[in-house]
Amino acid sequence: MKFISGDRMFLMLMFSIALAGLAIFSSAALGLLARESSSVSRDILLQAGFGFGIGLLAFLLARTVPLAWIKRFAPYIYALTILFSLLVFVPGLGFHSGGATRWIDFGFMTMQPAEFLKIGFILVLAWWLASRVRQLAHPKNGLFPFIAFLILPSLILLAQPNTSTTLLILATGAVMYFVAGAPRRDFGILTLGSILVFGIVILVRPYALERVKTFLNPSANSLGSGYQIQQSLIAIGSGGLWGRGFGQSVGKFNYLPMPDGDSVFAVFAEETGFVGAAILLLFFIGFAARGIVIAGNSRDLFGGLIAFGFSFIIILQAFINIGSMLGIIPLTGLPLPFISHGGTALVAVFLMCGLILNVAAHRNSL
Repeated sequence: MKFISGDRMFLMLMFSIALAGLAIFSSAALGLLARESSSVSRDILLQAGFGFGIGLLAFLLARTVPLAWIKRFAPYIYALTILFSLLVFVPGLGFHSGGATRWIDFGFMTMQPAEFLKIGFILVLAWWLASRVRQLAHPKNGLFPFIAFLILPSLILLAQPNTSTTLLILATGAVMYFVAGAPRRDFGILTLGSILVFGIVILVRPYALERVKTFLNPSANSLGSGYQIQQSLIAIGSGGLWGRGFGQSVGKFNYLPMPDGDSVFAVFAEETGFVGAAILLLFFIGFAARGIVIAGNSRDLFGGLIAFGFSFIIILQAFINIGSMLGIIPLTGLPLPFISHGGTALVAVFLMCGLILNVAAHRNSL
C-alpha cells in the first residue's frame, strides 16, 4: 500500500516493538490491581484506544503529508508546540502532580505537551541547519544562534520542572548540530556549558541532587529515594535467564513503583529474563539503526536531519529508561518509548515514525 511504503524493514521493526509494547504494558498494568486507586481497564483502554489508535492515525498523517510542506511550515509547527507547552502554566488548565506541572487536564484525560515539543524542536532545528549548513563554521552564524535555539524550550521545560526531557532535547540538538557539519571546536564549548548548567540545576533542585546521591549510593536509603532502583534490580535479577513467564511478575503487584510507567522494563525483564530483555534491546537498536540508514540515504539535508533526529531521540530515551532501571545512570522518569504508560508519548513516537518513513519514501522529491 502506497501510504505505508518507504522502508519495509523500518516498518516491520516499528510495528514489532509497538505491538509487543502493548502486550508488555497490559501485563505490567495488571500490577495495578493491587492498588485500590487504579483503574486497570481504563488505563489499558486509554493506552490502546488513544495512544495506539490515535497514534496510528497520526503515523499515517505524518507519512502522507508532503515533506516539502513540513519543511515550509516547520517554524510554525515549532511555534505551536511552544504555545501548547506554555498552556500547562495556565491556572485551571495545567495539571500539577508529583511536584511538577507538566500536563494539560482535559477532564477525561491529561496530555503532556513536552512530547510534541520534541517534535517541533527537531523539525525547526533541521529546517534551520539545512538552510545554513555552509555557515556553521562561523560562531555568529552557527554556535550563537544554535545556543539561542536551545534556550527557549529549555526554560519552559525547566520551569515545569522537566529536567530529563530538557536533557533529552539538548543532547539530540547537539548531535544534530554536529551531524550537520558544525566544527569540533564547538563541541568543547557546548560540553562545558552543559556541565555548568546542569551542575547549577542539580544544586538548586533538591530532587535532582537526591537522584544523583541515590545513583552513587543506592543502598543508602533503600526505603526512601533508593527504593525504586533497589526493587528494579531485584525484579530484573529474579528474572534470571528465561524469566518467570509472561504475566508472572511478582514485583509489579506490590513492590515496583509505577509498574506500567517508569518501571515497565523491570517488569518485562522479570517476566522474560535476560533473553527477552536482550531481544527487546536489539529490536530498539535495529529500529534506530534503520532510521539512521534512512537519514543517510536521504538526498535532502532537511529530510536526513529529521530522520536522524527522531531516530536518535527515540533510542536515546529508550537507553536512558533502561539504563536507569539497571542502575547505570540516575533515575530520570522518562518513559520507555512504545511501551510505558502515556497516550501522549505513544502518539508522539508514532508521529516521529511517520515522518521517518516519509523521508524514506521521498528520497528524491525535495
